[in-house]
Amino acid sequence: MPCYSLEGVIPVVHPSAHVHPTAVLIGDVHVGPNCYVGPCASLRGDFGRIVLEEGANLQDTCVVHGFPEQVTRIERNGHIGHGAVLHGCTVRRDALVGMNAVVMDEAEIGAEAIVAACAFVPAGAQVAPRTLVAGTPARKLRDLSEAEVAWKLEGTRTYHDLTRRCLATLVEVQPLTEAEAVRPVLQAPPVKSLIATRRA
Repeated sequence: MPCYSLEGVIPVVHPSAHVHPTAVLIGDVHVGPNCYVGPCASLRGDFGRIVLEEGANLQDTCVVHGFPEQVTRIERNGHIGHGAVLHGCTVRRDALVGMNAVVMDEAEIGAEAIVAACAFVPAGAQVAPRTLVAGTPARKLRDLSEAEVAWKLEGTRTYHDLTRRCLATLVEVQPLTEAEAVRPVLQAPPVKSLIATRRA
């Protein structure tokens, strides 16, 4: 992966974490045990520290940055969807920030909360634990049900599994010119969208 020291400060990646080879880590970045960092994610620890605690996942094209003397932190099992931007904020344990959401400076996403896709959480905002927020600016829609909290945790566990799968089998290859006659099947765990779980 592109990994850069800045002024002698070198990123730290736990051996049990998976950081995709196209992700970029600069300076004061700490990626903890069992974390997943997806393709083209940018973790710029060139002003303030960035911390991903155990089991956190940061998906494709996410951007994480902050101001000097601030820590941008994703706590244990924090789940950051594709294309999200985090700047100088805190995402508490087991919270989810949806795809293309933006969370600004000194905002705090409470434990087990969900920030909806494309939401904008303004600087200094406090999202209460176990709530759903959405919109621009993000506002509380309602409290989360036990089933929704459990669904989020199941989704995060699929990223724990993906971390292990990537560490064990991900290799760069040349593409085939056509599919094999008997194509292998991916060994992903069964996970359903929230809508699919409601239909069941």
